[in-house]
Amino acid sequence: MKPIRLSKHASERCLSRGATTQEVEQAIREGMKESVKANRHSSKMNFAYNDYWGGVFYSVKQVVPIFVEEAEEIVVITVYTYYF
Repeated sequence: MKPIRLSKHASERCLSRGATTQEVEQAIREGMKESVKANRHSSKMNFAYNDYWGGVFYSVKQVVPIFVEEAEEIVVITVYTYYF
């Protein structure tokens, strides 16, 4: 199993968008993957949230990391979150 490293940008996006490193790693390892442009991949995973984000209550948080799989590691480029 390759290690997962978050770029500085991805770490900043986690903080600003409400995702944790553990959620990002779990989404990559267990989520629904698809290829996106230029050797990049995405992976989606829903998590129970049941809390407020931006003053609105949501029951689900979807974490979507965008990453590149290199020979020795997986590098996360950015992270998106969606609340439902």
